[in-house]
Amino acid sequence: MDNTPLDLSKTALLLVDLQNDNVHPDGAFASFGAADHAAEQDLVPHVRQLLEWARNKSIPVIHNRIVFYPGGEFGGSNAPIFRMIGPESLKLGTWGADALEGLEARADEPVLIRNRMSSFNGTGLDMLLRNSSVTTVVVAGVWTNMAVEHTLRDAADHGYRAVLVTDAASSINADWHGAALTYALTNIAEFVTTGEVTGVSA
Repeated sequence: MDNTPLDLSKTALLLVDLQNDNVHPDGAFASFGAADHAAEQDLVPHVRQLLEWARNKSIPVIHNRIVFYPGGEFGGSNAPIFRMIGPESLKLGTWGADALEGLEARADEPVLIRNRMSSFNGTGLDMLLRNSSVTTVVVAGVWTNMAVEHTLRDAADHGYRAVLVTDAASSINADWHGAALTYALTNIAEFVTTGEVTGVSA
């Protein structure tokens, strides 16, 4: 992270796609390596630590989830990533699309759903952030080189300070995760660990 400390009065925590199919060992994408890389990253414990930090500091928490809408071709087939989703994986209303146990939203935490990569695309995220006077978005979730990367790029394009919690994000494998950090998000986002952002040693 740069040398400018976070202004907690203008910061929000955004959690991206922390759903059973994306992370759980019994999820639809476990065979791709997603569950293994999440475990390597200690993803869930780190996100829990972030949630505790945000809630204790009264920092807004917004949950964002990607879903497959049943009953039609609503996801589209214009890109391979959209053809990977559904018809059963991440299906709205199923266990696979639900939040990971222990990472569920509280009643005062918005849950936005979408069927595109960026958390800003097709949701009211930008409006929620602006209405809360947020200027910095701290992002955690999956997958680093897909939805997380798209979200951070859009956050920067919308004028927010974009911060990625690197050990609270994961992908299909370490190479894909590293590609986002080493190349794709260069000059887009600041990188910080869970311990650094919360002020607690990992």
